[in-house]
Amino acid sequence: LSFKQYQGLAGRSTNEVLQLYSAHGQQQKLQRSSVVTQLHGAIKKRLKQDLKSLHSFALELSKDFQRQSKTYLYQVLTAVQGIQLQNEAMQMFQIKAFDLEQSLQEVTERYEKEKQKRRALHNSLVELRGNIRVHCRIRPLLPFDAAAGHSISQDRQRNFSEKVIYAADDETVLVKCSRPGHASINKSFQFERVYNASESQDTVFADVAPLLTSLLDGYNVCIMAYGQTGSGKTHTMLGPQLEENFPYSTENESELGIIPRATQEVFRLISEKPPGSYWVEVSVVEVYNNEIFDLLAKDSGGKVPGAKRDVVTTKDGKRDVPLLVYETVENASEFLHLVNKGLQLRVSHPTLVHAHSSRSHLVVTLTITTVVSGDNWGISWEDEQTNQRLNKEVSWTFPQKMRDNTSTSSSRASSPAQLEATEKMKQVKTRLQLVDLAGSECVSMSGVTGAALRETSFINRSLSALADVLGAIAEQRPHVPYRNSKLTHLLQDSIGGDAKLLVMLCISPGPKYLTESMQSLGFGTRARQVQRGQVRKK
Repeated sequence: LSFKQYQGLAGRSTNEVLQLYSAHGQQQKLQRSSVVTQLHGAIKKRLKQDLKSLHSFALELSKDFQRQSKTYLYQVLTAVQGIQLQNEAMQMFQIKAFDLEQSLQEVTERYEKEKQKRRALHNSLVELRGNIRVHCRIRPLLPFDAAAGHSISQDRQRNFSEKVIYAADDETVLVKCSRPGHASINKSFQFERVYNASESQDTVFADVAPLLTSLLDGYNVCIMAYGQTGSGKTHTMLGPQLEENFPYSTENESELGIIPRATQEVFRLISEKPPGSYWVEVSVVEVYNNEIFDLLAKDSGGKVPGAKRDVVTTKDGKRDVPLLVYETVENASEFLHLVNKGLQLRVSHPTLVHAHSSRSHLVVTLTITTVVSGDNWGISWEDEQTNQRLNKEVSWTFPQKMRDNTSTSSSRASSPAQLEATEKMKQVKTRLQLVDLAGSECVSMSGVTGAALRETSFINRSLSALADVLGAIAEQRPHVPYRNSKLTHLLQDSIGGDAKLLVMLCISPGPKYLTESMQSLGFGTRARQVQRGQVRKK
């Protein structure tokens, strides 16, 4: 009985527990539902507050953006207006600049025309006075200008690499003279033409070419290069020489010097004349140690030994070199071949200044013979006195081929009229002398000894004699010392006679050679002062 009571009590307790547990669960659900409801209300309230704040912030941001947009728009509009004004001002400046450029171009063109007129008038004045034309060419700085062969400090070597001689313009040379402890002094020299270091061989020859036209018009012409050793005389006159090769390669004609270019121009001018009315002969001599050597003379074996010659004065008062070889040439190639053959014999010797220093004066002469008829002879000359003098100077000695043609024509003349026409044939000789003078030297710089020192002495003495001759002519002294040197005696007809003479001064721009450069510039200045009277046609 007790067991059953216990079972009943246990059953009743379980039910109560379940009821209590169920009641507790419902109470918890009610509590959770109440908390969720409160939390939801709080969140909703907070969201409303945040949305309201965000809306206010958005309105403020929008207003601020509008204010800044207006400000920036105003600034952009102001900048655009400023740019437009600047563009308008720029257009005005461009128009003014264009007008100024046109005005400058017109002024430049007028200046060039006036300059050409002034130069033409100056050349006419030079013609009337018989002055010597002087051109000056300043070569570029070269590696040996940095005191080659001498041990010097780097500072002095840097100074030697600086230019002290410039081409201020195409007629003025500017020299900066400075000594330690003294203020720098600028000296200027005026010449007919000045070439700077960058001007080419073409430019140099362009100013020489008009003289060659005068050659065929009946005038003698002489072109000589003067300057110290290493100043570029041979380069100006001949061009770059290739060892053991023909020095006048046509592959690079832009580097050819005055002598090959002048020859090409002469034969070009001759080609425009009637065939057979001209022929050309060439001679090549050097003045070495005050002796004249014929570089085209041949010995009994046919070799070219360079025979010694002398200068004499003819009955007509002209200079002549007896037994001098004249080779007839028909084109520039033949002429250049003969010149090259003569150059193989020209004396040269290395010095501290120049590795291929020429030790002699080179004189290349083109003799152009023009055949004219007696009927046209008197018509060509306006001056009667000149005509009379020319009739006395006319040579009747024709080259062999012309004598053969003349004799053939005479033997075939079947009437007195034909014979008279043949006898009226005359010839006029004009000469083009192209001179590459040896360079003056300072023995202390060239470092020569022995035979080379003797050569330097003769070179300097002959150049001094040339300066003395020009000084005597300029001062119109009664006696001009042509015979003091074989060089001046050989060139007497060109220097003081009736030849159009052009002196090409070649100048080194570095301070190392300043003394020699000043002497060359002084020589050119004295040469410009020479007045020889009007040059006449042959």
